[in-house]
Amino acid sequence: LSPGLGEGGDFLPPPECPVFEPSWAEFSDPLGYIAKIRPIAEKSGICKIRPPADWQPPFAVEVDNFRFTPRIQRLNELEAQTRVKLNYLDQIAKFWEIQGSSLKIPNVERRILDLYSLSKVVMEEGGYEAICKDRRWARVAQRLAYPSGKNIGSLLRAHYERIIYPYEMYQSGANLVQCNTRPFESEEKDREYKPHSIPLRQSVQPSKFNSYGRRAKRLQQEPEPTEEDIEKNPELKKLQIYGAGPKMLGLGLVAKDKTLRKKDKDGPECPPTVVVKEEPVGPEAKVEPASPRAYLEGKEELRHSPEPCTKMTMRLRRSHSNSQFVDSYICRICSRGDEDDKLLLCDGCDDNYHIFCLLPPLPEIPKGIWRCPKCVMAECKRPPEAFGFEQATREYTLQSFGEMADSFKADYFNMPVHMVPTELVEKEFWRLVNSIEEDVTVEYGADIHSKEFGSGFPISDGKRKLSPEEEEYAGSGWNLNVMPVLKQSVLCHINADISGMKVPWLYVGMVFSAFCWHIEDHWSYSINYLHWGEPKTWYGVPSFAAEHLEEVMKKLTPELFESQPDLLHQLVTLMNPNTLMAHGVPVVRTNQCAGEFVITFPRAYHSGFNQGYNFAEAVNFCTADWLPAGRQCIEHYRRLRRYCVFSHEELICKMAACPEKLDLNLAAAVHKEMFVLVQEERKLRKALLEKVGRTSVEPCKNLGGLRGGQ
Repeated sequence: LSPGLGEGGDFLPPPECPVFEPSWAEFSDPLGYIAKIRPIAEKSGICKIRPPADWQPPFAVEVDNFRFTPRIQRLNELEAQTRVKLNYLDQIAKFWEIQGSSLKIPNVERRILDLYSLSKVVMEEGGYEAICKDRRWARVAQRLAYPSGKNIGSLLRAHYERIIYPYEMYQSGANLVQCNTRPFESEEKDREYKPHSIPLRQSVQPSKFNSYGRRAKRLQQEPEPTEEDIEKNPELKKLQIYGAGPKMLGLGLVAKDKTLRKKDKDGPECPPTVVVKEEPVGPEAKVEPASPRAYLEGKEELRHSPEPCTKMTMRLRRSHSNSQFVDSYICRICSRGDEDDKLLLCDGCDDNYHIFCLLPPLPEIPKGIWRCPKCVMAECKRPPEAFGFEQATREYTLQSFGEMADSFKADYFNMPVHMVPTELVEKEFWRLVNSIEEDVTVEYGADIHSKEFGSGFPISDGKRKLSPEEEEYAGSGWNLNVMPVLKQSVLCHINADISGMKVPWLYVGMVFSAFCWHIEDHWSYSINYLHWGEPKTWYGVPSFAAEHLEEVMKKLTPELFESQPDLLHQLVTLMNPNTLMAHGVPVVRTNQCAGEFVITFPRAYHSGFNQGYNFAEAVNFCTADWLPAGRQCIEHYRRLRRYCVFSHEELICKMAACPEKLDLNLAAAVHKEMFVLVQEERKLRKALLEKVGRTSVEPCKNLGGLRGGQ
């Protein structure tokens, strides 16, 4: 079971967040009311506000003109631990693919084998050799939650040896060790190891958008040419003459191989890879790359040679009076060129290896493309691409997106959309997000800028005449276009274009479309209003647990944070609330229904998903009580070397310079912040003077202005 999951791995919903129902009197002062509920609400990180029943703003979006291109979300790539597993599967699939095999993940006890967890448990138990020596494979099976008494341990050992062990050897570099040993005496050992032909990750795709996905499409193996193909094609036929039989694929001389040497009119070129300068032939012979001249001479001789070029192994050309050389293929490991029918040519770098010199050895020449240990290592060590969402290719109207979303949900649950219980959708969402075998893809119209597409609330911008009802809502403090610029709000004092924070964003959701764990820029507040549609499910973590959440995510998925240290700033990572709760992180939840607000407090992590087709709008805002948090945030950003959206110091100075524009509460908070700011600046300038010495006093006096947000 995943940590914190209930019996059968079911999701256990966290406790509910606080819900507030203001009276009309309380509702008339939005920021005052939020300040009033803050002592209770901020302990949960998020809260829900139900406006008075007859507060119902008209939906102002021009439905016919609203067109957008959504993002694509593959659910199991959102969850951090599942993404680590999928990245591992991609790496191991790539490892086998570039050696000419494909990966099919076996089923054990009617469930797909979690190769990542098997690899991790084996490593934690002391490694493959130690487990074999102590006969502890049954314990490995037990740790992977398989039932005892079915001899599953030995089955896991077989799968590990066949699929994972060769990959782990590549990762450790053990197979790159140079050795001069003879072929394995025991053929039994070779026979045990069979390269598999296994297709990549099995997946379940939803109907209409199953072509989407970030993960690489694996190479399809070329079909092998038949005798008839070879007879019909003179080029293939010519190659058959020079080739050393159908098993010599690795040498690049078989018709089936698409990476053939360039051909000229007289036949194929077999460029030599080494020059042997001295008479003795053997492991002591000095080997170095062929010069272009030697290559040309070798090519000339090849044209007239009656023998297949592969038989010219390690034969010195004594007829040449200049430096003696050989057009040869020699094994990189044993430095010999005998048994050339067992010599493999790498399709990546043209190095050669005996199949019996490889670790682990291959029983026969593999079909398809083959890469040597060096090339495989280079390919597998390549850092993963940064994870993010791709855009869909289809543009939608609200109507066409709604038709797609409702059809998908009805088909998925096999019942009318409004009949599906929210608890069922929630359980299914976390099951899909945690699954390595089911690839469900959805689309989300996220972060649509209201400036460009029009807000869901009425706006008095003079573009069209508003009705009296629209006028009322256009001026309401709960209108998300108004709230950021209320008198008690701080962001209205910033002149710079921070429309990303001051102007609302729109969100068109479908079932399972998700927003990942994040906190707002500058640790500001956010407010979200659901205009219409099915509920939005939220999870929240209070600010005092923000660092704990980050630590837990980094501890459980270090691989992701190594390649993307600022992963949580990218808004692309989920972690199951049950997992966080099992590690001591307090989490709350809520279902936000149409007509309700959700507020997130400074530095409160939040995430969630949509229950179905809906339309939401959100914006940031900052109040007097946010100012200390905003200052802590830029100190935090400075340590992380992260850019700011605006200069916090400039904001404080601007407000301090125009106190008549501030209400009393905000003026008192600004005075306090300005004092802290000046003290900090004095301390830094004093330290700078001491550091540079008295000789530089004059330039230091001219250190204009305050530090920017960096």
